[in-house]
Amino acid sequence: MKASEYMMSPVVTVPPDTSAAHAARRMRRESVGCLLIVDHDDLRGIVTDRDLVVRCLAVDVGPDTPVSQLMTPSVITLRSTDDIQTAYRAFRRSGVRRLPVMDENGHVAGLLTIDDLFLDVLQRLADVLGPVAWTVLRDPPDS
Repeated sequence: MKASEYMMSPVVTVPPDTSAAHAARRMRRESVGCLLIVDHDDLRGIVTDRDLVVRCLAVDVGPDTPVSQLMTPSVITLRSTDDIQTAYRAFRRSGVRRLPVMDENGHVAGLLTIDDLFLDVLQRLADVLGPVAWTVLRDPPDS
């Protein structure tokens, strides 16, 4: 299975000059925990709700500060054609919770989160345990 089959799309993006306050309002309005910072279709960084707290509020940086000063600029990405095992390895090695997924032209195609993989793991576990549970329920224990 490919990363593109698990990713969320479309993603919420803002330009680098977006203020921290506007970014926070946009996250709230869209019910998301991060924004991808995109400039002319090029991914420049990612800013999370945690970034807004730690890099802005906690250090008394003003709400007009552009997200380009708060974002993580070195973003680990996946290609939409990468298999899901590549995604698992990327999450394990990087420790991040979100990975932008890029299309064949290098533009943002979606976002894969660790929660998306948790759902995959739970589904696989249910697929394995379902028949076992059914057998246990169908065949009463010997008395």
